[in-house]
Amino acid sequence: MSSSNRRNFIKQLGSGIAGMALLIQNCTSTQKRPNILFAIADDWSWPYASCAGTKVLKTPTFDRLAREGVLFNHAFASAPSCTPSRGAILTGQYHWRLEAGGNLWSTLPAKFPVYPDLLAQAGYHVGFTRKGWGPGKIQPGGRKQNPAGPYYENFESFLAKRPVKVPFCFWFGSYDPHRPYEWESGVKDGLNSADVDVPPFLPDNEIVRKDLCDYYWEVQRFDKEVGELLQQLEEIGELENTLIVMTGDNGMPFPRCKSNLYDYGTNVPLAIRWGKEIKGGRNIEDFIHLSDLAPTFLEIAGLKPLECMTGRSFLNILRSSKSGWLDPRRDQIFTGKERHAWVREGGFGYPCRAVRTRDFLYIRNFEPDRWPAGDPESGEMYDPLRRYGDIDGSPTIDYMLENLDAAAVKPLLDLAIAKRPAEELYDLTKDPYQLTNVADQPEYTEQKSRLSEMLIAELKRTSDPRVTGGAEIFDQYPYYGGKNAEKLYPGLK
Repeated sequence: MSSSNRRNFIKQLGSGIAGMALLIQNCTSTQKRPNILFAIADDWSWPYASCAGTKVLKTPTFDRLAREGVLFNHAFASAPSCTPSRGAILTGQYHWRLEAGGNLWSTLPAKFPVYPDLLAQAGYHVGFTRKGWGPGKIQPGGRKQNPAGPYYENFESFLAKRPVKVPFCFWFGSYDPHRPYEWESGVKDGLNSADVDVPPFLPDNEIVRKDLCDYYWEVQRFDKEVGELLQQLEEIGELENTLIVMTGDNGMPFPRCKSNLYDYGTNVPLAIRWGKEIKGGRNIEDFIHLSDLAPTFLEIAGLKPLECMTGRSFLNILRSSKSGWLDPRRDQIFTGKERHAWVREGGFGYPCRAVRTRDFLYIRNFEPDRWPAGDPESGEMYDPLRRYGDIDGSPTIDYMLENLDAAAVKPLLDLAIAKRPAEELYDLTKDPYQLTNVADQPEYTEQKSRLSEMLIAELKRTSDPRVTGGAEIFDQYPYYGGKNAEKLYPGLK
């Protein structure tokens, strides 16, 4: 790297990169550094894996990683939305610190360092396939390539370009189980809709059950493809020296899931295998934030996590031989959301933040006068065929809207689309599916106050504009998605 380029690089990385020279120096050790294989599904909720107890669904690859490695029962995305969640994973920071990167269909400013670049600077062979960071546009943020690294057609072509004896870091970004689905693909492949457990926030009928089977089928396809990656690692003798991470970016595309701060929107599967380096067969209850992956990857590679990272390495948990709750500091998690789809006049989002503990979920809705799933009268602003566009189009939401006055549907539809109060509180010991808001019940006053203070303190500590000021900018950042992006922003490139 030339001296001028190095100076520019240091400026982009900001204060947190001051120790970069030391990091690279540390990587000159002759000790063999591990490879990193990161496999991320698109819209995969916990507990949709067979080892997590979901009937009908079969995920032998994920089960293998859990059996031979570590299964995390409380892994959470930073946001229930693709772009900000992936930005948080790559930067190791809460998405609300990433400016435009806090929104769906945005950009990720180059001033925010990402772990693939740091590993590449330290000598790793880096790349990705299919869906990396995104959706969004790279160029407005000042980047020349996807933040996940250089693009490769597949894992095989990536390995073919790998220099001899050089460790690699590869991002396998599946498009599964993102919608649209082929209707009845699940039952046609042998999944029995009668055996599906329908979560209680959805109507229980054959349409929803078949829709869930289609979702299961795509989860299984993702699992099968990750299994093929493991087979390639075995064939080249690199399986045991590879840290393998399998997870999802946010929750499943059903009402009250994706684009919501309830567990089915933010709680994702996570299993990690690393040969003999970690003891297998362990279940971990500690809260893991997906932004914790970046500092963990850096530490595993012999590097020091950047000071700007709000995520914390959990290498100590991986190295442990125990199961259960291990780190007393990991008893809470913070999540949030800004603009998801373009579904409100003026491009307004539905800003909210949450703190999740073992027993409670507390949500602060900063603009409770807005509709959480999109304005009901106008539909998705430039696509009139869609209403409540923060909910992915599906047979399930179509059925609910077509039967909105039915006694079995109306209360569930209200949970998904009706306006919400400024504060929500759910007692998970009594209400694991978060159906009953107890924020106004007197017996929960103390808990609500404690969790509210805990949330605001973390938002202040991490400089969230929602509490430090200037949050209106989230509604003003360009939206680069959809066929009408040019109409919204003339001259957009």
